[in-house]
Amino acid sequence: MIEMIKQTKIAILLLLLFTLFTGLIYPVFVTGIAQLFYPWRANGSLIEQNDQLIGSILIGQAFTDPKYFWSRPSATTPYPYNSENSSGSNLGPSNLDLLKAIQQRIDNLHQYDKNNAKLIPIDLITSSGSGLDPHISPQSAFYQVSRIARERGIQEEKVKSLILQHIKSPVFGILGEFHVNVLKLNIALDDLNSS
Repeated sequence: MIEMIKQTKIAILLLLLFTLFTGLIYPVFVTGIAQLFYPWRANGSLIEQNDQLIGSILIGQAFTDPKYFWSRPSATTPYPYNSENSSGSNLGPSNLDLLKAIQQRIDNLHQYDKNNAKLIPIDLITSSGSGLDPHISPQSAFYQVSRIARERGIQEEKVKSLILQHIKSPVFGILGEFHVNVLKLNIALDDLNSS
């Protein structure tokens, strides 16, 4: 009985110590280091324009206007790109709800770009695992060129050039895929139109 009480005291003491260390000391230390060396990233990589917050380069946004590049679809609820409810749809490839959603996305792309006969890149019609992906593949960006050029009244070559300027390589050349940040690309697109 005395041994059991001794072990219980040790267990409670260790629980309190590890709770203090992992729940308070370590997070405060890591947050302090991040704020000191990477303040912009530590605070969400937020982009402001004219003293107004327009988004983060880390979380996708629902662009629906045909004059903008559209992001990868989001599966979060109750609204797209809800960072408080990050998740994929978890629907399998034979699920009828997934197939219907994909068909709706295909129909929506064709509705705004009737003459585009190119193969639609998969990341324009399926959501990512987090539902918050801020990037699309270069192929998805190039797929949207004709619609954007027509809607903005600019040459397709200007839009393609803008995409080429915003393509990011995989980390260290091997981790991840080539990608384009949709928010940054759309900001550059607005800047192109205003110049």
